Amino acid sequence: MDIQFVAADAALGEKSALAIVVFEGEAASAQGGAFAKALAGARFTGGKGQTLDVLAPSGSDAARVVLVGAGKAGDFDAMAAETAAASAYAAVKTSGLTTLRVVLPGADAAKAARAAFGVRLAAYRFDKYRTKEAAEKKPSIVKTEVVTAEADAAVTAFADLAALADAISFARDLVSEPPNVLYPAEFAKRVKQLEELGLEVEILGEAEMMKLGMGSLLGVGQGSIRESQLAILKWNGADDKKAQPIAFVGKGVCFDTGGISIKPADNMEHMKTDMGGAAAVSGLMHVLAGRKAKVNAVGILGLVENMPDGNAQRPGDVVTSMSGQTIEIINTDAEGRLVLADAVWYCQQRFKPKFMVDLATLTGAIIIALGDDVGGLFSNNDELSGNLMAASGAEGEPLWRMPLPAHYDKNIDSMIADMKNTGGRPGGSITAAMFIQRFVNGVPWAHLDIAGTAWKKPSTVPTIPDGATGFGVRLLNRMVADKYEG
Repeated sequence: MDIQFVAADAALGEKSALAIVVFEGEAASAQGGAFAKALAGARFTGGKGQTLDVLAPSGSDAARVVLVGAGKAGDFDAMAAETAAASAYAAVKTSGLTTLRVVLPGADAAKAARAAFGVRLAAYRFDKYRTKEAAEKKPSIVKTEVVTAEADAAVTAFADLAALADAISFARDLVSEPPNVLYPAEFAKRVKQLEELGLEVEILGEAEMMKLGMGSLLGVGQGSIRESQLAILKWNGADDKKAQPIAFVGKGVCFDTGGISIKPADNMEHMKTDMGGAAAVSGLMHVLAGRKAKVNAVGILGLVENMPDGNAQRPGDVVTSMSGQTIEIINTDAEGRLVLADAVWYCQQRFKPKFMVDLATLTGAIIIALGDDVGGLFSNNDELSGNLMAASGAEGEPLWRMPLPAHYDKNIDSMIADMKNTGGRPGGSITAAMFIQRFVNGVPWAHLDIAGTAWKKPSTVPTIPDGATGFGVRLLNRMVADKYEG
C-alpha cells in the first residue's frame, strides 16, 4: 500500500474513491450539505462503522464517494480515526478503483497518521498460496491519500506506525503459514532474518537444549521428525547497552495435534496457530528494532511440534525441567506450559530481566471465560499488570486480569513428581498459569493467554481481516514506549 499525505485541493486521479468521514448527527451538513438529498432516503446517521455510497457532488473528480461514520464528535480520537479509515478501505477495496482518498474532520498530523495506519492494517491479506481468484474478489486499491494540512508532520508521525504495521504483518504471516511450511526450523530461519533490522538472533537446537537440561520443552517435540528450537532475539537500543533488559517469552507450537492425547479432527487445522504467542513476540522485537526503540529487550521463542509417534511423550511420563523440578505428564495436549517452563527459566537465569511477559495460545478455558475478543492476564505484579492494562486500552487489544488464588496451586501437585502438567477442567486457565508461575523466581511476571484472540473468523474489527490478528504486538509495543524507554 502506497501511503501519501495530501492537501485538500490536491488533484484526484481518475480511478479514485473519495471517503468522507462524518460525525454522528452531522452527516447532513457534510461538504456544505452536498449529500442532504441522498441522506434523506437512507438510514445512515454517521454512527461508528456505518458507510453509505452517494453520488459525487458537482465538480468532483471522484469516481465514487463514500460517507463513513465516525460516531460522536467528542469521541473522535486517534483510534477513531484509525477505525474510520479502515472502514473506508473495506467499503471500496474491491471496487476496481486504485486510489482511496480519506477526508477526516480536523485531520491534524497525529490523526492523519493513524488513519493511514488503519488502512495499512485493514489491507493485510495472506494470499501467497492462491493461484485462482475471481477478479471482483481481489482488492484493487493500491494507494491511499489522507488529506491533512500538516502533511510533513504526518509523514514523521507515520514512520513509527509504519514500522509497527510491518511488524504486525510479519506476525500475521507467521500465524497464517501452513504447518508443512512453517515448522520450528523454518520459524527460526525467519526470525534469524530479522538481524537485517539490527536484532541479534541466536538459535539453539536440541543438542544445546539437552545440555541445558530442558527436558520439559524437549519432551513435547520428541514425537516429531522436526527438531525443536529455542530462538533468542536481542535488541540493545538503550544508551547503556549493559542495562538490565525487559523480556518477552512466546509459546511456539508450530502444530499441535495434542500428541498421544490427540485432539478431535474437527477444526484441528487451526492448530497451526498454536505458535501465536511466539509470533507476537517476534513481531514485538521486529517493531522495537524497526523504530529503534530506546530500550534493551530480549525475546525468547520455544519452537516445537507436538505430534503422535512411537517416540512421542506418553501420559504418565515424568520429565525433568531445566529448573530441576520434575513434572508428571497427565495430558500431552497440555504442552504449551511445558515449553514455557523451560523457556521462562532460561530467560530469567541468563538475562536477569526487569520483568518477563509470556504470551501463549494456552487454554480453551480462557475462551470459555472471556470469549474470542479478550485475552487473559495473569500476573504476580500489580505495576506490570497496570502497565499492560493501560496499553491494552490505548491500543484496542483488550485484556482482563484473572486471579491466581494461592490455594488452587495444590491442584497441580503430583503424587510421584514435583507437579503435574494439568489441574483438571475447573479453573483450567488459572492452573495453567500457576504451573508457569512455578518456574518464576520472584521476577515480576505476567502471562497473557491469547488462545481466543490470535485468530479471528469472522472478524468484527475493520483493522483485522479474517484470520491471523497479530494480537499482542501493538499493546506490548505501546507499553514499552510509554513505560520503559528512555
